[in-house]
Amino acid sequence: MSLIPFMRREVLAREDAGALGVARADNWIHRMWIESDLAIAAGFAISACLIHVLLDGRYGYFRDELYYAACGQHLAWGYVDQAPLIALVARLSRALFGDSLYALRFFPALAAGAKILLTGWIVRELGGNRYAQLLAATAMLVCPIFLTMDSFLSMNAFEPLFWMLCAAISIRIVQTGNTRLWLLFGLVAGVGILNKHSMLLFGFAFLLSLLMTRERRQLREPRIWAGATIAFLIFLPNLIWEYQNHWPTIEILRNVDVAKNAHISWLAFIAQQAFLVHPLGAPICLAGLWYFLISREGKSFRFLGWTYLFLLAEMLILRGRIYYLAPIYPMLFAAGAVFIEARIASSGRNWIRQAVLAPLVMGGIVAAPLALPILPLDRIASYADFWDVNKVRVEVEPSGKLPQLFADMMGWPQQAEVVAGVFHSLPEQDQARVAILAKNYGQAGAIDYFGPAYGLPRAISGQNNYYLWGPRQYDGQVVIAVGMRLEDLQQIFGEIRQAATIGNEYAIPEENDLPVYICRQPKMTLKQAWPRLKFYG
Repeated sequence: MSLIPFMRREVLAREDAGALGVARADNWIHRMWIESDLAIAAGFAISACLIHVLLDGRYGYFRDELYYAACGQHLAWGYVDQAPLIALVARLSRALFGDSLYALRFFPALAAGAKILLTGWIVRELGGNRYAQLLAATAMLVCPIFLTMDSFLSMNAFEPLFWMLCAAISIRIVQTGNTRLWLLFGLVAGVGILNKHSMLLFGFAFLLSLLMTRERRQLREPRIWAGATIAFLIFLPNLIWEYQNHWPTIEILRNVDVAKNAHISWLAFIAQQAFLVHPLGAPICLAGLWYFLISREGKSFRFLGWTYLFLLAEMLILRGRIYYLAPIYPMLFAAGAVFIEARIASSGRNWIRQAVLAPLVMGGIVAAPLALPILPLDRIASYADFWDVNKVRVEVEPSGKLPQLFADMMGWPQQAEVVAGVFHSLPEQDQARVAILAKNYGQAGAIDYFGPAYGLPRAISGQNNYYLWGPRQYDGQVVIAVGMRLEDLQQIFGEIRQAATIGNEYAIPEENDLPVYICRQPKMTLKQAWPRLKFYG
């Protein structure tokens, strides 16, 4: 008996089974993903990532990015003006992708998408459907403060992820009763503190909110305290560093509050929140607050509404900057979208869906050039003047022709180039021992980041963590001083000669017309002069 017909039937059967398996897989993907409400959030998340990847390299390096890169070369458990995680992110970015601007901003671009995905997750946990996903994702995509925060490397790009992961986990705990998730909550909160200390304010507000609502019963659960212990143990190395260095973060916060923050009334602080989330997105946040605090559907999650109110109170009392409250808004966008979707469905007036979305999209397009590097520099200056963006103030210093965000991206490679010209004008014996002393961490960071291409040594500075790194091996016999006040230098050096001037019309005023001095004949060593140069701010 021939085996050929049997083998043919076996092959055909396997082909049919394979085809059926592929069909089932395609059907599963279609049902579970393409038709899933979260697919909307995923689409918007990918769009957010692409927007930042394509646009964020158009203007230049932000001042703080260069500083974080310098901190990444000095990994520690703490820094004067930030928690330690951002330095590790900067170090990792450069190790994986090199020293380009796109490399530094890769992880913030991912964070932009992750925030939208997380918002979609909260929408789903609150019972929202497709329109709620669409509305929340749109609000997040066009939200000015998130477009701004995600456009450069900083801890602010990642801060909402930690706050909202904790919020989403707490929602899940209430819905499922799975108290083991408090351990995950503690892990996320602990890493969040290492990203930015404001996570402590979120945690305190969250604790107060539990006490204010029926979810105070969670405080009788041992696992919530185990989660708190996990968070504390993660934070502990940074806390020890702060103690060993005489609490520099508290010192700098006091200095910044006195000398740099623009103090506004409580009413103005609350009103300006609308500009952060977009005036057309603010009603969605108000709807979210109503959902949590008043609506019947949000009764189980009252504690999240109280978390927002307690955080707002903390920021008002501590006189925080207006954007310090921004990380909480994805939660309100999600809840507001769920609330609006339900009200539209109950009214039967589906045309309202488009009436809500269309203005939000158009408003987002109008606001986007103020948050992203879209327009040419000469046009963004006039565009910012037209919308009078300076009425939303976070600092007392003027920003010049451009909004502060963009002005702080101007001129840093040029500074390194001018300093390199002065450096190479020195005799070779002086080049071998010269110190480059910068007034602030932005200038020092620029020299450290761009200087190796010109053969420059590492910079020193008295500001923030550069002060802790000290004068290195330099004795001060020859110093190139960048941006320093002449009267300050005259206390340390007997011979001072201006060798160059750094100018950039689009930079912030304090970085324009910078003098570059060559200093000799020191009256004291740099080590002796170092306490005079200290500036935490």
